Amino acid sequence: MPDRKKVSFSLPPIQLNNKLYLPLLVVLVVVAAYLLGVLTTKVQYLEGGSVSTTVSESDLAPEDDSNVGTTPVDVEIGHLPILGDKNAKVTVIEFSDFQCPFCKSLWNDTLPQLKKEYIDTGKIKFAYRHFPIDAIHPNAQKAAEASECANEQGNFWDYHDELFKNQSEWEGQSADEALDSFASYANSAGLNGASLKTCVESGKFADAVKKDVDAGTAAGVNGTPATFVNGILVSGAVPFSTFKSTIDEQLK
Repeated sequence: MPDRKKVSFSLPPIQLNNKLYLPLLVVLVVVAAYLLGVLTTKVQYLEGGSVSTTVSESDLAPEDDSNVGTTPVDVEIGHLPILGDKNAKVTVIEFSDFQCPFCKSLWNDTLPQLKKEYIDTGKIKFAYRHFPIDAIHPNAQKAAEASECANEQGNFWDYHDELFKNQSEWEGQSADEALDSFASYANSAGLNGASLKTCVESGKFADAVKKDVDAGTAAGVNGTPATFVNGILVSGAVPFSTFKSTIDEQLK
């Protein structure tokens, strides 16, 4: 059997151009940091009862019935229509994000009970203010603006309900698709969808939304939902029982 000779070869050394390599490395580090931030926020989604704009170890703790502040802060009602008697003894102000799943839970599970026991009986007045977290909810800002356009047409609250009811449909859509959905929900609420779409595209209410966000930040809001009961902060989508005890204390 003939001998087999070993064949060996070597590649020429690769010369890295530092002028090209270092900027690429910087870009990769920035992208990795961004992805880590998004992942950390998603962890908070799974473990918490609210969505926060800042992340720390304490933010990752599950929400519970103890998420009630002790010191009242000054919070304005804002410009949107209120639910309930404007002269009610207790004022409840919710800072919310239409794309936030925990905000939807509060709307679906807690608000109906608040309405039945406290709003419809004249014990509290309930106000909504915007706090879209567009870093993780890309359609939230325009949803907030759409609700302002609906308010301009005279029907904020029905449109507010349409946005939360259909959240699973529009939350993952592109900006253009979401805009079409917002127009469709306007029609469902008895509004003019075409006019609402034009209104949102104009950006005429972007500053109004920003004013709400600035007011919330000044009041200590760093996540949604954040609800103030006579200035006492209730953080997260807490059970109705938590709101009940907080409101009843203020009614004394």
